[in-house]
Amino acid sequence: MKSRFILFCRAGAYYSEDTQTRQQHSLRTKDKTEAIALLHFKIEAHRQPRLNLHIARTYLAATDPEISKRTRQPVMGEMTRTKTGLTHARHVVAMKDKAFGLIRNLPILETHSAHFLKALELGGVSTNVYLRRIHNFALDMNWLRWSMRPKR
Repeated sequence: MKSRFILFCRAGAYYSEDTQTRQQHSLRTKDKTEAIALLHFKIEAHRQPRLNLHIARTYLAATDPEISKRTRQPVMGEMTRTKTGLTHARHVVAMKDKAFGLIRNLPILETHSAHFLKALELGGVSTNVYLRRIHNFALDMNWLRWSMRPKR
């Protein structure tokens, strides 16, 4: 089976090109061996997306054993615990928002953008503000490896 991705070098940097869409992406390396390995991973990710998700979880679990089990509830609790006075009281009330019930007990790694959108539909402006704070707190604490929400 012929691969739909090709490797090429431009100005010393390596790129991949999707031969079907003609989209080109930098592999962000000047090392040919590394570029070939990255292209291989890209091809495998395209062929077996489910398997690669399990492989990624395995790698993440090696660095943080709790990452596959961690839900948003402990994140919400820790974030609230760091606040004092009136801010603490506002956080306590905000964390009881029914809209957060959709994501509260889902593992962070299994939370998708559709979950966020549903929570935003059920909640209001405050829900959006606190959802963003919860997400940023998880990122800052390194309990989440990458952002799942766009900046705006």
